[in-house]
Amino acid sequence: MADDKHDADDARPPEDGAAAEGGAEEELTVEDILAAASDDGQAADDAVLVLQATLEERTRDLQRITAEFQNYRKRVERDKARSGELATAGVLQSLLPVLDDLDRAREHGDLNGPFGSVADQLVNALTKQGLEAFGVKGDPFDPQIHEAVAHMQMPGVDGPTCIDVMRSGYRLGDKLLRPALVAVAEPSDEPEPDAPAEPEAEADPDEAPEAVEAEVVEADEADAAAEEEAETAESDGAETVEAEAEAEAEEAPAEDAEPKGKKKKK
Repeated sequence: MADDKHDADDARPPEDGAAAEGGAEEELTVEDILAAASDDGQAADDAVLVLQATLEERTRDLQRITAEFQNYRKRVERDKARSGELATAGVLQSLLPVLDDLDRAREHGDLNGPFGSVADQLVNALTKQGLEAFGVKGDPFDPQIHEAVAHMQMPGVDGPTCIDVMRSGYRLGDKLLRPALVAVAEPSDEPEPDAPAEPEAEADPDEAPEAVEAEVVEADEADAAAEEEAETAESDGAETVEAEAEAEAEEAPAEDAEPKGKKKKK
């Protein structure tokens, strides 16, 4: 019985502690509960704000990365197109001397039959690649696309005009592959159309041999024309003198014979 009593005494303190805890729980008021709920709600609001800020930051990062990728793709496509144009321009530029030979052969009538057909097919294929020839007699002179190898004064033109094309120019789209070699005429108040040509710049023989040869031929023709005019003037003057002498010789006997006729009449 003593042991049972001792065990009962030992069991009492826990009962007192449990009663104390129960009393503490019962001591919570409505204000305490509302305050605790308010604290929990504030913490939840703070968490939501943090999440929203993080979401906005990640959204801005995504937009920036997307824009950078779009710009990168456009830049790559632009560089790829430019590289293709440069490669095409290099190939076409290497074929320009061949086109010059074809033009000279066509001018001399050597492109007949199958050779003419092959030349036309080559020109058409290069044209489809974007190659464009320019430089026609009568075009206004443009220093951006024309290279003047001869310069002269000529009446009847309104401004600097290409009066002869020594070599055609070529371009690929907006890219100039080679300027056209031309002779340029400017307005002149002189009445004589055959004004002496004044070279504006000396052409390189290796660069434009046809232009130098054309200038030499023009100079020879001008000298020959001047000599012919001088000979014509001299021959006309000699014929005039002979005609006057013959007229005077015919008039002299007529004057001598007139008095004799009058004496016989008397």
